Amino acid sequence: MRVSVIGAGLAGLEAAWALLNEGAQVDLYDMKPQKFSPAHHSENFAELVCSNSLKADRISTAAGLLKAEMRLLDSMLLEIAEYCKVPAGGALAVDRGEFSKLATEKISVHPRIKIHRGEVTELPDGSVIIATGPLTSDDFAKCITSVTGGEALSFFDAAAPIVTLDSIDKSKVFFASRYGRGGDDYINCPFTKEEYERFYAELIAAESVMLKDFEQNPAVYEGCMPVEILAKRGVDTLRFGSLKPVGLKDPSTGKRPWAVVQLRRENATGTLFNLVGFQTNLKFSEQKRVFSMIPGLENAEFSRYGVMHRNTFIDSPRLLDRDFVLRSNQRIVFAGQITGVEGYMESAASGIIAAKQLARRLKGEPRLNLPKETMLNALCAYISDESVEDFQPMGANMGLLPPLDVRIKDKRQRYEMMAERALTALQNSLREA
Repeated sequence: MRVSVIGAGLAGLEAAWALLNEGAQVDLYDMKPQKFSPAHHSENFAELVCSNSLKADRISTAAGLLKAEMRLLDSMLLEIAEYCKVPAGGALAVDRGEFSKLATEKISVHPRIKIHRGEVTELPDGSVIIATGPLTSDDFAKCITSVTGGEALSFFDAAAPIVTLDSIDKSKVFFASRYGRGGDDYINCPFTKEEYERFYAELIAAESVMLKDFEQNPAVYEGCMPVEILAKRGVDTLRFGSLKPVGLKDPSTGKRPWAVVQLRRENATGTLFNLVGFQTNLKFSEQKRVFSMIPGLENAEFSRYGVMHRNTFIDSPRLLDRDFVLRSNQRIVFAGQITGVEGYMESAASGIIAAKQLARRLKGEPRLNLPKETMLNALCAYISDESVEDFQPMGANMGLLPPLDVRIKDKRQRYEMMAERALTALQNSLREA
């Protein structure tokens, strides 16, 4: 059994690892370092572009439940993430350079994998998993269009800036996690009402790189909306979003701030921090000017400014079945964000499922049963639901799961029960497989 995997991002690596665990010979293709997308810079695989956070790890959250299910399916990347994680309260965040390095090393030394460096423009023979991601090269995108017989969809995505720890004015910030979860994992920059209103006025007036292109484009994904665009929805939009002060108390005043910008550790040594929720497409000079108005960041040194780029995905409900197989040609399987699953872990999870189901089919074994109560099944069902007309990327969320048989008013308790139900069902299914 030999399978080609095109793309060595999160989905591609998880797919390759799952195939290797099923006994397959794997050809893994990646265009780096011969060619880079607009958002990638490292030669290593599994490069995290937008953020170093893999989201919440508590099973009472959708993101945490998805990770728990992935661990039951022997996720390679979650094992690596645990090794190079950095403090982030209730979230699982990693040193992204170390994460990418370790993932590349682990997959590359396997005796049954062959690594091909260079851009792919035509599909290899035999079974193939396409996991080229939302930043698929133009030439290979044409190949995908030819095999799917349709046009790809697209939306815009953005990344947040990163500042150095030494350049932050420690006298104006405080270290704490929201609601006391975790340790003092976040740097909190507190605004007074007057400071926030001055910052807000400059933010909405700042100049963007491609203002007309993406502000007027309806396909801007909500989860990666630039902070300057969100701000234009109203003066309090950010205060009830990424700058919400709830769960935090400024020790210098003993009170909750009017608004708070949180900075999350970017690397294991804690020398770099990214601005949480500050995906942006402002010009670099404007980012320096406006973000330096944030208390504590007056003299901040930016090791990387925020950028925006176009992401592409296929019309999966019309093209794929629930195992990510192309309905019109079963030798072709898709995985990752190009299918319309949104998020790092969602992308990785789709790689695991696509590979395991393909391997079972090639070996003549019954497909893996994903119970309807699981988040994995919910994502597979969403991307293959032909009744979805206006298809947009979707991340893990509890609303995708069937309700409990009993009514639980407390949301956290309800979500915990839904998670326990899902994990029990998946464990039972795996024992029977």
